[in-house]
Amino acid sequence: MGTSPEWGPELRRLRHRAGYTLTELALGVNYTKGYLSKVELGKVRPSPELVQRVDRFLRADGALRRLAEPVSPETEEKTARRSAQEADERRSELDRRAFLDAIRASREGVLPGRVPKRPGATPAPAGTALPDSLATQLDQSRRLGQCTDPAVLLPLLEAQTRAVVALVSKSDPHNRPPLLLLASRFAEFTGWMAQEAGSSRAALAWTADAVLLAQAGGDPHLASYALVRRALVTFYDGDAAATTGLAAQARSDRRLPPRIRGLAAQREAQGHALAGDELACMRALELARRSFAAAAGDADPSAGPVIGTTNLADPSAMVTGWCLYDLGSPREAAQVLDREFLGIPPHALRTRTRYGFRRALAHAAAGDLEYSCALARELLDVNTAVPSATVRTDIRRLAGELGRYRTHRAVRDLQPAFAWALRPARI
Repeated sequence: MGTSPEWGPELRRLRHRAGYTLTELALGVNYTKGYLSKVELGKVRPSPELVQRVDRFLRADGALRRLAEPVSPETEEKTARRSAQEADERRSELDRRAFLDAIRASREGVLPGRVPKRPGATPAPAGTALPDSLATQLDQSRRLGQCTDPAVLLPLLEAQTRAVVALVSKSDPHNRPPLLLLASRFAEFTGWMAQEAGSSRAALAWTADAVLLAQAGGDPHLASYALVRRALVTFYDGDAAATTGLAAQARSDRRLPPRIRGLAAQREAQGHALAGDELACMRALELARRSFAAAAGDADPSAGPVIGTTNLADPSAMVTGWCLYDLGSPREAAQVLDREFLGIPPHALRTRTRYGFRRALAHAAAGDLEYSCALARELLDVNTAVPSATVRTDIRRLAGELGRYRTHRAVRDLQPAFAWALRPARI
């Protein structure tokens, strides 16, 4: 992390103002006195984690964060140009002919509440066997996604989504809207597994197709959720401004269902946490909490399968723990994550791995090395069976956090497992 030359002297000034010795600061933020001395003298650059922790510990109100060197205009321009190029070059993962035929079929000859009649025929009631069977299949695929390598599962999901799209044009007119909604959920989940497999481009492409399918099926709100999914990509890229901007844009639609509003507020909170804006983060988390509570009491069976994770008892509480870590409060984060982790179902291996590594990271940052290593060892075994490109980011951060204590026996014993988990992906 690059920083302003004034960062070290400013750290020293704020430390003296707060009345802390270097030893006391070292104990407070879980870094060595020698390392902090070198940082204050400008001999080494502080890590992003150190910037977060000392800013919060010294109650600097973001002063030390702001002194962290911003991304250069050239880098910002390059990032924007790359994003625009990827958007221009995006191609749908669906077969375009089948996709367009399905949407066209959903609009031909069907008016709200009316089914076109054949001469002399009485329309039969709409059947539910096919939509119900496909909804069950989607639920099974989601469960499979919790315990399977996403790269192995992805071809199956792609085939399932294409099959559902192809069924739309051949189905009874009454069944087309629910089938299109189901197809949109298949496409959305396929996009999530593509991201877990390490392909952001494919993830965004599938999500874009999910939006079109949902709109054709009468659901205008999935476009806002697509912004939330894009915000997840920027979040894992460490881009706080893009994350908060996309999430805020998503929830700007006042007609949004409360669940999507909650997911958007949750992602916005994570973006604010990355930026170190605690007040804005807590406001967004409170909005997420209220939205999820409203969604729990306002379930609409006609809206199709649930969007987003179904394996967290309290999504806003779990993300609060995640945000506390990014805000530089690892001990408070560990307490929240420990409590909320107990509510994750045993079969949800992917969810347990995701939040488990964040939990281990919080404990490591708080100085609970033995416990962090014990958690990590169990999780690394699970991650081998259920790999994840996004979880890999936190594995790398955990390895770096624990790597500061290489002489510690538990940390030293864990190094081979980290090396295996972070080995280059096979091509």
